[in-house]
Amino acid sequence: MVAPPDNAPPDNDVLWARSVHYSHRGSPRTKSGGGSPGLIGVSVGVRQGEILALTGPRGSGKTTLLRCLAGQLVPDEGEIWFNSVPLHTMRAPARERLRRDRFGWIGPEPRLLPELTVWENAALPLLLAGASHRTAKRAACAWLDRLDIGGFARRRPGALTRAECQRVALARALVNEPAVVFADEPTAPLHRAERALLLRTLTTAARSHDITVLLATHDEEAAATADRSIALLDGRSAGTAAAVSALTGLGGPPDDTPEGQAACSLSA
Repeated sequence: MVAPPDNAPPDNDVLWARSVHYSHRGSPRTKSGGGSPGLIGVSVGVRQGEILALTGPRGSGKTTLLRCLAGQLVPDEGEIWFNSVPLHTMRAPARERLRRDRFGWIGPEPRLLPELTVWENAALPLLLAGASHRTAKRAACAWLDRLDIGGFARRRPGALTRAECQRVALARALVNEPAVVFADEPTAPLHRAERALLLRTLTTAARSHDITVLLATHDEEAAATADRSIALLDGRSAGTAAAVSALTGLGGPPDDTPEGQAACSLSA
């Protein structure tokens, strides 16, 4: 159900979520009958052009939150809005168009198509959106040049190192100048020098093109490049998780405490 007007997201938040719950399907069932909880009452707001780091250990819910915010997953409960448009009520084809046209994504693995050249991989979002071959190639090669791999434009991914392939993946995420880039541990497989180059290009692009970036990372150096950080633990904000843990240890409410008592609010 779409929230009423007085519950709409703040005007200055390009991406906004409230009380998001998500359970992983196909995992061991909980006492309440749902799947294993991935997110429990998470709320967050991100302003246009802001770089927000989501920090926490592996399994804390960072990737699940990114995928919900990007429209890849639909939350079981809660609301997610992009520029005052409710993602949580969108049908799958509309979410797919939004991801193609307005969002960029880079994960820990490049996931390039081996049959395409480097520039074709980088240009894929534009080509899928119907851009001309010439326009798409020009834009892709410009980003490849910024990442110091323009000379590899006509090669296949198999001829590149893993670090170089990750740069191509970043070019692909930025090529259509998206409103939001979701970066899920993008520097995890890289050495320090490569990590620095990737983060520098991502943050510079965000500043120069007013792109909002959500960066999931457990790397303190990567998180330090962000304007603001939010820590997650066990699917909640770190502060809420600690409070629930303390209550449980004192014989208080268990993990399935009703929403409203355990929901976290992380909006700036």
